[in-house]
Amino acid sequence: MPESGVSRAQHVHITDTAPDTRADAGAGVATRTGTGLPGGTAPSRPAATAAARRTGLLVTLVLGGLTALPPLSMDMYLPALPAVTDALHAPASTVQLTLTACLTGMALGQVVVGPMSDRWGRRRPLLLGMIIYVFATALCVFAPTVELLIGFRLLQGLAGAAGIVIARAVVRDMYDGMEMARFFSTLMLISGVAPVIAPVIGGQVLRLTDWRGIFAVLTVVGTLLTLVVWKWLQETLPPEERHTGGVKDALHTMRGLLADRVFTGYMIAGSLAFAALFAYVSASPFVVQEIYGASPQTFSMLFGINSIGLIAVGQINGKILVGRISLDKALGFGLSVIVLAATALLLMTSGVFGDVGLVPVASGLFVLMSAMGLAMPNTNAQALMRTKHAAGSASALLGTSSFLIGAVASPLVGIAGEATAVPMAVVQLVCAAGAMVCFLALCRPWQQVAARP
Repeated sequence: MPESGVSRAQHVHITDTAPDTRADAGAGVATRTGTGLPGGTAPSRPAATAAARRTGLLVTLVLGGLTALPPLSMDMYLPALPAVTDALHAPASTVQLTLTACLTGMALGQVVVGPMSDRWGRRRPLLLGMIIYVFATALCVFAPTVELLIGFRLLQGLAGAAGIVIARAVVRDMYDGMEMARFFSTLMLISGVAPVIAPVIGGQVLRLTDWRGIFAVLTVVGTLLTLVVWKWLQETLPPEERHTGGVKDALHTMRGLLADRVFTGYMIAGSLAFAALFAYVSASPFVVQEIYGASPQTFSMLFGINSIGLIAVGQINGKILVGRISLDKALGFGLSVIVLAATALLLMTSGVFGDVGLVPVASGLFVLMSAMGLAMPNTNAQALMRTKHAAGSASALLGTSSFLIGAVASPLVGIAGEATAVPMAVVQLVCAAGAMVCFLALCRPWQQVAARP
């Protein structure tokens, strides 16, 4: 972990190495008094560094768990989509609305939770959201109709938004600059494990029970994560740095952020890239299983391989590229690869090369997913670097934009039915090309390079 990031985490989070601390008004803020040791003696540098690293690792794991919860909620459920279609006697397009509802909830919830976290701190809104998430997920277990399942998934998304938006805001509280980009890549490693194992877990749960068992497992996971957050994640936003205004002030802050052309460019480019990814997430269960005849276990394996590609490229970004080349260059290259992969997928699925089979299509999806490891962390880092004093609101706008555009893309992939993968490829190409246009037209990376001393 970057050294200055460790020192920031040490300042904010360490509660077990300084006996003279106090909690800030029940909000969970740990504040050093004096030097934190009896007699005012400062701890030795090696001891402080080791403690900071232990604490930083714990915070990283907790934030990783929070960012992993949305892919768990989505991806464990993916192998069960055909089963839900049969069990609830609903068409595939209606069942896909359960994904759209969850995404929409996550988008709208972030608009509320982000400004709340800027006003009341990160910890309390997060715990409230996690508790509601557990309740909503438990309701999904007993949903008797697809309409009620869609409603429960909407509530699940609204509550789950707390983990997404506050995790990003906590990172902004703790890190800056290149260190923030590296930390986002580290989070991608941790949260990226979720898409790898989630479909596998979902497929195995389906061997033992039906699709309702998947939501039962998610209920247990949400409960455990809520307990971990309550016990170990301390407050990162001091009271003196919180916003005191109400809804009007929050809206004014968001308007100011959206007026920043470069911030908006990164936000929309990242959101369109996410929509290309979610077009794959939404359509792939039907494309792989229904069109190409693969089993749920084969689908889970392919999904996991694609997620490994995303994780690997994300780590190359954070460990090798950051600090050696500009974030904009890495981002531009990633978006270019996504456009090329989406173009190849459209040509293959439309029959230009004849009946290509599953392997070439899966290869194209692997390249597209892997390139997300360059696009996603760098758009977040570049956007948040411009928003020092409104991290919660900025994080909310980033997340809301991503999930709303993803929610629009989700039903479009099934617009031509279950017999063709062409709509998936079309949506991916349109979104990828749009992301590249926004990056070039609004962010104008060549101007930013020229403006640097």
